[in-house]
Amino acid sequence: MRWKYRESELRAFILDTTLKLFSERGIKFTMDDLAKEMGISKKTIYRVFPDKKTMYYKMVDYFFDKIKDEEAEILKDTTLTTVQKIRKILGAMPKEYADIDFSSLYIVKTKFPRSYERIVERLESGWDNTIYLINQGVKEGVVRPINVVVVKAMLTSTIEQFFQNSILVQNGVSYPEALNGVVDIICNGIIEPEAR
Repeated sequence: MRWKYRESELRAFILDTTLKLFSERGIKFTMDDLAKEMGISKKTIYRVFPDKKTMYYKMVDYFFDKIKDEEAEILKDTTLTTVQKIRKILGAMPKEYADIDFSSLYIVKTKFPRSYERIVERLESGWDNTIYLINQGVKEGVVRPINVVVVKAMLTSTIEQFFQNSILVQNGVSYPEALNGVVDIICNGIIEPEAR
């Protein structure tokens, strides 16, 4: 089948399908598998991405751009309080990827180091919305004064740790579960309210 849509649509289709296959099989899928899943020729994929390494690199930006879109939607949502926005933005995950498990992403570090470096770069940048919300919460008196740099370091370091080794896989914890747990600890601590 010849792809008859714009290249940007084809690129998005390829990257969405790549994320789906990654979730199902990890990095152990071929370009043939991808073409078959999409119902297009491998040649059509290679028109957009010359190789799997480039495709994975672009997938990182595509995924993080979707997270930024999700963050923008959270910020615009007038039905949420500042605290609710902080919780949602710390655990932001695009709705279409909510079921994707990234717990085996650590494999990318050895197989596609350039893509892994890009993941780390994206994790450590783009914190403006989160910082704004935390500062807003402090002004409103719903967040105690904290060092936002420490919160950022805690979250990024924890996520990087999830990506660097097989700790989640070994313990049967999905990436969404782990991320929600980290957000809960950041927002609520570990001490029960009645014990404080």
